[in-house]
Amino acid sequence: MAILVPARGAEASGDEPVDIGGIIFSHIGDSYEWHITDIGGHAIAIPLPVIVRSRTSGWHCFMSSRIGHGASWEGFHVASSGDNEGKLVEDVGGEEVRPLDISITKNVASLMFSSLLLALLVLLTARWYRLHDSSREAPRGLAAAMEPLIMMIHNMARENIGEDDYRKYSPYLCTAFLFILLNNFLGIIPIFPGGANLTGNIAVTMVLAICTFLAVNLFGNKHYYKEIFLPDVPGFLKPIMPVIEVFSAIVKPISLTIRLFANMLAGHIMILAMVCIIFIMAKYGPVLFGSMTAVSVLFGLFLDLLECLVAFIQAYVFTMLSSIYIGLSRQKE
Repeated sequence: MAILVPARGAEASGDEPVDIGGIIFSHIGDSYEWHITDIGGHAIAIPLPVIVRSRTSGWHCFMSSRIGHGASWEGFHVASSGDNEGKLVEDVGGEEVRPLDISITKNVASLMFSSLLLALLVLLTARWYRLHDSSREAPRGLAAAMEPLIMMIHNMARENIGEDDYRKYSPYLCTAFLFILLNNFLGIIPIFPGGANLTGNIAVTMVLAICTFLAVNLFGNKHYYKEIFLPDVPGFLKPIMPVIEVFSAIVKPISLTIRLFANMLAGHIMILAMVCIIFIMAKYGPVLFGSMTAVSVLFGLFLDLLECLVAFIQAYVFTMLSSIYIGLSRQKE
């Protein structure tokens, strides 16, 4: 979430209704620029690189400031309506056509930033352990904050996967947990470089779930596949059980995807909707406006604290279920 202001061109007072849906979805959606706030009707935003391949004129690369506020550049503009609303389109014979688009959008930029930040946090933690004897000296600073998180996931992997195999999967589980946790918290911070709704983007959560799916099914042992295709069940169930087991294997990453995506997206929408009450009440007089502003701010702070708890829980649940699924694929006869 960026710093919340009424949508560009909308007034917080007067007869024109505030576009609450537009405000909310403009903050939780992806964009070609990193919008920070509006000051005096002027948008403060960080332009990002637009990289597209036209069907007729090849590759184009320019900054998103060229196509801001409905402008067009080299035949490209952001569609304001229709199926491609909010997407970059090309004018071809009077028709809006989607080019091949590999632009650095807000979510992509946030992904790069969070990945670099996570790598830095891990490397700084590892550096402390290289320079100190942890058996004689308690961790301090960043290492003291990271150690309980890493050991929590390490112990989780040991319990759910088993003593023989957990060390192979513990690095992936730790990476997934810390990545999700970091991006969940960055999404709650309302100012740059926070505010991107990365874990509320289903494409991101789907890729994380696919990583777990591959870890389960590429490295599952023969007992795991025997239970899927040759289960020890009564004869009349043998044709049915493989279908059910394959369906179950496909549903697991889908459930991981939707659980993380839906919970983080819902939390952001609740906070934004609560803050939007201020804009709705602006035209109803100072008494109602002031009282509802106080209520909105208090409930917004409560929801922010609740969202911090949800951010940790969702990272933990995703990692725990991933470790359980991996453990089930590594069971011994």
